[in-house]
Amino acid sequence: MAFCGKLGMLVRQNGQAPKASLINAVRFMSQSQTKLFVGGLSWGTDDSSLKEAFSNFGDITEAKVITERESGKSRGFGFVTYDSNESASSAQSAMDGQELNGRNIRVSFANDRPPRSDGGYGGGNDGSYGGNRGGYRVNYRGGDDGF
Repeated sequence: MAFCGKLGMLVRQNGQAPKASLINAVRFMSQSQTKLFVGGLSWGTDDSSLKEAFSNFGDITEAKVITERESGKSRGFGFVTYDSNESASSAQSAMDGQELNGRNIRVSFANDRPPRSDGGYGGGNDGSYGGNRGGYRVNYRGGDDGF
């Protein structure tokens, strides 16, 4: 996805993609890091234990357990970023469904998060508050009670 965006930007800038820029774009894509999504983590799993569990498959750039802002408690999932696609692929196939700290984990390739069109706040167009991201839902019944 990043490769296509970079290539499109080069074509728009110059009308055509120069060979040197195209080669650099391909080189960038081949050296890109690969991020894995790890779900089903136990509440006791932290960044260092996540990194340790996945370190047998290659060089890890980052291992991060996602936590709640207010409490700092784990949300039960995290991400592991590898230097190479090959390392990430072997880690994904070997670790998916395996036990880590007493729980069977799910491992898949992480998807890029699409940009928020609503900024994350405000009302959605379906009667919800909180931008359709787990906020409050208002039920409109159309009766005489104001709803």
